[in-house]
Amino acid sequence: MKKQAGFTMIEFMIAMGVTLVVMAAAVGAIMSTMRSNQNVALTADLNDNLRASLNLVRQDIVLAGEGIPAGGITIPSGAGITIKRPGPVALKFQQPFLPAISLGTALGPTVPILVRAGVPPGGGAPSDMITLIYQDNTWDNNPADNKPTALDSAPITRVAVGATPACNGNITALGDQVTFDATCVDMSKARVPVQPGDLFVFSNINGSALQTVTSINGQVVNFANNPGVDKFGLNQTGASQGTIKQLQDKTPVAGSNPPAFTYSGNYPPMTATRIWMISYYLDIATDPQHYRLVRQINFNPTQPVAEIIEGLQFTYNFVDASGPPPQIYANSTTIPAGLTEGNIRSVNLFLGARANAPSGSNSAYIRDNMKTQISVRSLSYFNRYN
Repeated sequence: MKKQAGFTMIEFMIAMGVTLVVMAAAVGAIMSTMRSNQNVALTADLNDNLRASLNLVRQDIVLAGEGIPAGGITIPSGAGITIKRPGPVALKFQQPFLPAISLGTALGPTVPILVRAGVPPGGGAPSDMITLIYQDNTWDNNPADNKPTALDSAPITRVAVGATPACNGNITALGDQVTFDATCVDMSKARVPVQPGDLFVFSNINGSALQTVTSINGQVVNFANNPGVDKFGLNQTGASQGTIKQLQDKTPVAGSNPPAFTYSGNYPPMTATRIWMISYYLDIATDPQHYRLVRQINFNPTQPVAEIIEGLQFTYNFVDASGPPPQIYANSTTIPAGLTEGNIRSVNLFLGARANAPSGSNSAYIRDNMKTQISVRSLSYFNRYN
């Protein structure tokens, strides 16, 4: 019988070996492509988080100080007085005034570093935070209706002069209740309604003072000394300085030596402005596996800005213009001696982030960072070329 056509065992084994090699190469190429695609997706998501964080923080820093009295706003101070500051832990403002930018070097949480999946996180360094204030720019002020409605468009009380209408508002002697005249300021025109916890700064020729809204009823806004609503502690009118009471006219005490005075209970023409206090810091408690950058307005609940942000650091560039020549302090983490926050000319921001999931054969995390310098436009200006 003729031999049937076919492969020998040796030929079959060789063919199988070649096939296995080709399949292994193909599978390796596919796996490599999948890992590359995963890395690209993780990196893109990581960079999106960094850019979103950087853009929002930069926007608020640029606005810092807008509509704020030069040198900041005085806040209650004296024996036993504590003014609280929003943040990741119980904080307080150290100085008797509130600047446009409050430094927060190493006041944020220490962020443990997660190197790879399955390995407990460890190490890390304290992160920073920052607190900014600026004027509310959302109030409706439509000139078409010939009715100014912005909160600071008119004094609370004003006599009529020519075509300028009178403002028949009122401030109680303790400053715990303010009534706005709807002819001059219509509270209903606020695009963001006034609510408990909002901050109002009052200003007149005697200075400025900051208070916390505790309730509102139409045109009447209350600023009660109620720690349950006034979480800042700003409505402590019994403080020796920095309260709305110090904005009243002073009445000399006859025959006093040295000269003394009392507060009359009457206020010179005064305007009110709502301000936003905005804090940025890292939240590592809500989800210990996914740290996030949060934005907090006043003491309201925090708003997540971006996930997996591990590093948040601020340094500040100060200019002492008392020269010539001006003295420049670059990348400072504290306020140089003799200067204040009003001498800040720019803020250096560093953000570090990791990918949302591990990748690669060793289950490690991709990391990246971004840095930028932000000019502070609303603080006092110094012309270095003058």
